[in-house]
Amino acid sequence: MTATSAIQTLDISPVGRVEGDLDVRVDIRDGQVVNAWTRAELFRGFEIILKGKDPQAGLIVTPRACGICGGSHLTCASWALDTAWGTEVPRNAILARNLGQLAESIQSIPRYFYGLYAIDLTNKKYQNSAFYEEACRRFAPYTGTSYELGVTISGKPVEIYALLGGQWPHSSYMVPGGVMCAPTLTDITRAWSILEYFRTNWLEPVWLGCSLERYEQIQTYDDFMAWIDEKPEHANSDLGFYWRMGLDIGLDTYGGGCGRYVTWGYLPHEDRYQKPTIESRNAALIMKSGVYDSFTDTHQLMQQDFARENTAHAWYDEGIADIHPFDRTVQPTANNSHDYDGAYSWSTAVRHIESGRLEAGPLARQLVAGGRHGEDWQHYDGFILDAFKKMGGPSIHLRQLARVHEIVKLYRQAEHCLREFRLKEPFYIKPTETDGRGWGATEAARGALCHWVEVEGGKIKNYQIIAPTTWNVGPRDADGVRGPIEEALVGTPIADPNDPVEVGHVARSFDSCLVCTVHAHDDKTGEELARFRTA
Repeated sequence: MTATSAIQTLDISPVGRVEGDLDVRVDIRDGQVVNAWTRAELFRGFEIILKGKDPQAGLIVTPRACGICGGSHLTCASWALDTAWGTEVPRNAILARNLGQLAESIQSIPRYFYGLYAIDLTNKKYQNSAFYEEACRRFAPYTGTSYELGVTISGKPVEIYALLGGQWPHSSYMVPGGVMCAPTLTDITRAWSILEYFRTNWLEPVWLGCSLERYEQIQTYDDFMAWIDEKPEHANSDLGFYWRMGLDIGLDTYGGGCGRYVTWGYLPHEDRYQKPTIESRNAALIMKSGVYDSFTDTHQLMQQDFARENTAHAWYDEGIADIHPFDRTVQPTANNSHDYDGAYSWSTAVRHIESGRLEAGPLARQLVAGGRHGEDWQHYDGFILDAFKKMGGPSIHLRQLARVHEIVKLYRQAEHCLREFRLKEPFYIKPTETDGRGWGATEAARGALCHWVEVEGGKIKNYQIIAPTTWNVGPRDADGVRGPIEEALVGTPIADPNDPVEVGHVARSFDSCLVCTVHAHDDKTGEELARFRTA
């Protein structure tokens, strides 16, 4: 076999288990991925739909962009109009918006972990692991003890969202100037009881095996490993078990990525962002924004004017130059084909004007949380950054730890919101509609999300969205630089091309939006190698 013929190309379509619009092509040589392409197969066109509409149309339309992150889109749409119109947002409204965002993110963690990610630990590839039988008992879809409990209880936090917004998903209770709800004392009491139920029936006994207070004592990777060894309850909790099994099967050895990370920051402080502007946002956030460059071990703040989109390898007729979203015109290619040397995706390649390609998501948030940049009062947590350095950099396993580590912090912030409501004070101040430009951002569970809006003549002139998956799934840019997931796939070991579960591990560690069927075929012969239905 020659070196050239040793390369096997696999097209995997779709890769995951929700929203099947992502395909992956990988070149494999000697049992390892040597090149990769990610391809978004679905054109949505929300930016075109909103053009010429009433400015508040974004509050109705954009929450439908995603069935799992609708509250995050609503948050962005609201803050974008707030900054465009120069509104005043009362502290109660900021708390109500934050609480909705938090409820949605808290539900996403167990739902994602059990429903989309941990299922792969029951793959027959791991049948020789000492952890395999227990993994099947806990994580097998529908029948696993932890799967059933985790997926079921993930529905509890969004009951809090429904108390505020009337429903979840697809609510529009956040509006410029505040929120269209004023929770009663009964609503607040019910929300507290829901949080308590979530904590006492899953978070502490099943997920952590300890109290929140004990887990919050973990400050470093050494602390974390000592916590696992401290008690059988810790080691055999779902978190402790997952971490030990992941090390055993090598999830800490691949899936790294591009090495630079971004978060817009989130949760505006209720006393610091009542007169929101684009320029004042960074200094008003509880969870600070930032870019972390692991090659130089440096942090800097992130700003909206640093973002650029490149369509050199995407199905848009917009040239090859980097464009700021305010300047995009969104011209989709009418007839497209899969040309891996040319255009091959509906996703744009998102870049930082100086730092280039960046990974978005919980790993990015936690690496930025470990920086000393920003305001003195803003949230700081050095645990994941310490683990990153001691484990030798990023991996699938660390990306998962970052995701699930957040849940205790989000739970505490939800408690803060409920504690800080002043029920006799306003939740809404009617704004004056004007023309202008606005920008709103947050962190959806899977990463950095933001909306840009330009209002002219009382109508939307331009509306742009960059979602977390746009950052991560984007194709090569004009310089030929791979996107974050493409880069993370390179070096991935493939034990069996007929069952490339490792590719699924990498893609799902980014929580990319995919569906429930995985199949693979040899692209040279067209032979279908295998087909799997795993959930």
